[in-house]
Amino acid sequence: MPLFPFRRRSTAFASGEPSDAENPPRRWGRWALVILIVVCLHLGAMRWVGRAQRPVNPPPENPPVQVELLTQKPVSPPAPRPPTPAQTPVKPAPTKAVEPPNPTPQPKPAAPAPTPTPSTTPAPPVTPVVADDDTAQAQAAAIAAASAASAASASAQAAVPASQPVVASGDKFSVPPSGELRYDTLVNGVMNQTGTIHWTNDGQHYEMVVSIPLPFVGPYVYSSKGHIDTFGIAPDQYSEQRGRRAADIAVFNRETRQIVYTRTPNSQPLADGAQDRFSVVMQLSSLVRGSPDQYKPGVTRQFSVADNDSNEVWALETVGDENVQSRGGFTTARRFTRLPRREGDKRKLDIWLAPALGWLPVRILQTEPNGMQIEMLWADKLGIAPDAR
Repeated sequence: MPLFPFRRRSTAFASGEPSDAENPPRRWGRWALVILIVVCLHLGAMRWVGRAQRPVNPPPENPPVQVELLTQKPVSPPAPRPPTPAQTPVKPAPTKAVEPPNPTPQPKPAAPAPTPTPSTTPAPPVTPVVADDDTAQAQAAAIAAASAASAASASAQAAVPASQPVVASGDKFSVPPSGELRYDTLVNGVMNQTGTIHWTNDGQHYEMVVSIPLPFVGPYVYSSKGHIDTFGIAPDQYSEQRGRRAADIAVFNRETRQIVYTRTPNSQPLADGAQDRFSVVMQLSSLVRGSPDQYKPGVTRQFSVADNDSNEVWALETVGDENVQSRGGFTTARRFTRLPRREGDKRKLDIWLAPALGWLPVRILQTEPNGMQIEMLWADKLGIAPDAR
């Protein structure tokens, strides 16, 4: 019996058939398949745990019926309004300066003073009267100069705050203060690294840098910088860099009133109050901060928005107040949604502004044409504390 297996092996070698020594590779293949299945199960479990830990918000509902449409107003008619209060205080100053010389004859009543003529001292009062006229004129000139200086300083002081809280076009706005905003980023519902919105505002200029990290692709960086004019935020340059690709830049030329792009040789006219894809978020926040009661469900505001190669009109409609779940819990926020720009428009944008955060965005949900969803949920803010209105 013991020789039987040995004889089978010898015959196998002689006949050229595979032996049992050649079977282990098949077993190793089976083990590799088992290990691969186990790894896939672990990855699926980790992904499920990540989804379970992230805040869950219901899908956005359909917007309400539009009840009011707000558009950008021309800047030319309201522009002269700010100088008028500066001129009115200056005009009274010269009038007051002219009046003091007229009262100078008032020293004439001093002439009755010499009535006690019995004494020989009427001459001395005459010379003091002349001296009083000179001093009165000098004092009048000093008063006129002081009033003119105070009027000029008052006009200068009035010009500075007027550009911040109120827009000359009639739309009230209040630009958010500087701060480093941090957001939890999700791509197609999967939690990723923390994204940031770097926002600076010195009252005259602003800069906004949005960074969204994406695995295996690199960060998506959107940058917008410019100044603040009578319409609010006014971009001068917008750049968009996706992953390791070169940045696409759009330049807002205020002199030629044209928008030029590095991605295409075409240029488009620059409209008043024009924004880019991300500055429009802070522009909307500024307008709501200035007049929150104006934005009721159904109220829609139009913006001229530039992308990296084109310019179009966005209609952001007020949906209403909703509860948004973020890292810190539930927050009441006012939702705005972009209406379809054309038939079959697949790129969507929803913005939630929270009054408890000074009307800063607590949630931003952007859906790309290919169906990819990029979501930003409020985490915290570094720097200046939000001034809630």
